[in-house]
Amino acid sequence: MASTARAARLYVGNLPWTVGHRQLREYFAQFGAIQSSRVVFDRSTGLSKGYGFIEFVSPSAAADAINKQVHTLEGLNLTVQAQNN
Repeated sequence: MASTARAARLYVGNLPWTVGHRQLREYFAQFGAIQSSRVVFDRSTGLSKGYGFIEFVSPSAAADAINKQVHTLEGLNLTVQAQNN
């Protein structure tokens, strides 16, 4: 059964190549409940392409993440933007 509440999806860019799904989820969990996290990997090399997506259960949690001025993970400043579905 589908939920009537709509999850909020964010694009996260400039990810360190060492960050995977779990680390992305752990970092963004400080803003609210996470529905899913995904880092995009190159199929041929298995290395991160440097971006991913995080989906929050609550749109307000996503807004809190977007409103934070600077996101830093493993020394890199991340790009965080709303993803239009």
